[in-house]
Amino acid sequence: MTSSLDSPLDSFLDQPVRGFLDQLAARTPTPGGGGAAAVTGAMAAGLVAMAARFSARHLPEAGNLAEEADRLRYMASQLADMDARVYTAVLASRGPERKEALLAAAMVPLEIAAIGARVAQMAVRVAEAGNPNLRGDAVTGAVLAAASARSAASLVDINVRLGGLDPGLSRRAARTVADASDAAERATGL
Repeated sequence: MTSSLDSPLDSFLDQPVRGFLDQLAARTPTPGGGGAAAVTGAMAAGLVAMAARFSARHLPEAGNLAEEADRLRYMASQLADMDARVYTAVLASRGPERKEALLAAAMVPLEIAAIGARVAQMAVRVAEAGNPNLRGDAVTGAVLAAASARSAASLVDINVRLGGLDPGLSRRAARTVADASDAAERATGL
């Protein structure tokens, strides 16, 4: 079985958005839900970074927030490709190696969910105290980050069940969803 990534140097993010969306819809195993969750988290972080950059006069820590959002955006974008690789490994695995492959396939979305929670929390800060003209972008960032966390956490749960993995992974994912959802709710209530 082949992945949509032909070599380790290929990246879903090196193509136009339309190409990525076409690949999501194609009859190929990757990119899938994990890649979509990662890209959604990266878009959320991009919105937070942009809103923070326009908030330097309103928010003393705007520069730091923008830099942190950029770092998280980069990390999330890398996880889109990593998710495709670990899922491809699950599809290729049999026997005892399958549990190890499912663990890797659970850890990547767990990291995506954690990034989503962090981005949503940052978005609240920017929406509360940043440039009011960019509040909608910060709020959108919070909502997208929460969606990223929620969808990634469901993938963690699926892999935990399939692999008979430690249920603590699902509990960690659920905490990130709660944090991200709380932040998104606060942001939309501003």
